[in-house]
Amino acid sequence: MNSFNINRRRFIQGATASLALSTLNVNGMDEMHADEPLRVALIGTGWYGKSDLFRLIQVAPVEVVALCDVDKNQLDAAAKLVSTRQKSGKTPKLYSDYRKLLAENKLDIVLIGSPDHWHALMAIEAVKSGAHVYVQKPISVDVLEGEAMVAAARKYNKVVQVGTQRKSTPHLIETKKNIVDKGLLGKISHVEMCCYIHMRANGNPPVSAVPDFLDYEMWTGPAPLRPYDGIPHLRWWRTFNEYGNGIMGDMCIHMFDTVRWMLQLGWPTKISSQGGIYVQKEGKSNISDTQSAVFEYPELNCVWQHRTWGGPNNPEYPWSFTLYGEKGTLWASTMKYDFIPQEKDGQKIHKDVIYEREKYPEDLTEANIELNAAPATRLHMIDFLSAIKNGTRPIADIEQGHISTASCLLANISMQTGRPIVYDPVKRQIVGDVEANGLLARPYRSPWIHPDYKNV
Repeated sequence: MNSFNINRRRFIQGATASLALSTLNVNGMDEMHADEPLRVALIGTGWYGKSDLFRLIQVAPVEVVALCDVDKNQLDAAAKLVSTRQKSGKTPKLYSDYRKLLAENKLDIVLIGSPDHWHALMAIEAVKSGAHVYVQKPISVDVLEGEAMVAAARKYNKVVQVGTQRKSTPHLIETKKNIVDKGLLGKISHVEMCCYIHMRANGNPPVSAVPDFLDYEMWTGPAPLRPYDGIPHLRWWRTFNEYGNGIMGDMCIHMFDTVRWMLQLGWPTKISSQGGIYVQKEGKSNISDTQSAVFEYPELNCVWQHRTWGGPNNPEYPWSFTLYGEKGTLWASTMKYDFIPQEKDGQKIHKDVIYEREKYPEDLTEANIELNAAPATRLHMIDFLSAIKNGTRPIADIEQGHISTASCLLANISMQTGRPIVYDPVKRQIVGDVEANGLLARPYRSPWIHPDYKNV
């Protein structure tokens, strides 16, 4: 491992500095340069893969030595961008097969920005190759993939940070510290989480020839091979259960993970879910357009609801969570929070998201960047680097990412079977339900082999 430190001079310019220094485990923040920059590779050079990489480049001395993508056009475009963003100006080596990338390069960090159905195989191979890993959420498409990822991280003693950066979002860190932890809500016995964003791609594009620049066989990998009907990037692949777990796996995990962090919750005692395609029946999409779920804890229910049609129950908070306490209510999202005390003469508290446009002007020219999420991702990367340096667990450690991911996947199993689910994380089984247990691992398409937590 190269010795390194975070660039303090650049970092303290940011509005999030004091929060990071007081909340995250960042030691030795003196101005210091690495003996050698951290050797980094990115697998999956699409929208969010590049966004994660550029946030890492902003907070640490790194050399992006390799990029991997099955879309040659996307890969070439990413290589040009990376050469302009990294200090050395070098163009990374380019690969279409992540296995070859891992075999030919000695890496400190691997970022994984591929579609969900690839996360497990790529993350496990990356830690086995000797790298620490930053993997996007949800960590897996089935529960036993997640168990194998946790087992691999522990066996090979590598830091694996999950891209659930809400736990590194400045205004949400403040919310937890100043409202939840200080007891302003009192006893919290009900939580509501929701997503009412119309993000379900539901078209009917025709089957067509695979373009020369895309290796569709490799893109599909262990998933079922669907007839090719257009570039799958961005929203299109997410509309199919073959590659992910719908809005539940995409959006609920963020809110549920944040709630678990704020309230210090582990595995739910029971999970139930209902839903289906109730309204948007005209397209190819096979993910639910309407779904509710209940994650049960002692004297606390965490309730999820999504609809990809109609309007939100609160237009100010279309993707959010709400904590209901005996002393007040907290509405929170990636954009802001509002605390409303129960007592009429109590003080309301409002806080908006922190932006860092002036401190990081390069953000303003980055295509498709989520400016509200950039400060959070930078803090998430800093926490990741700190965990690597200090040999500690990061704030979004793979085990926590697994609990949040698996809980959402178990909700989908409940919806599919029509029965509540009780998962035993020690035995790695659903209690008393043979049919549901058969859904904990998806069949893999040959020649790919499903990872086994007992043998990673």
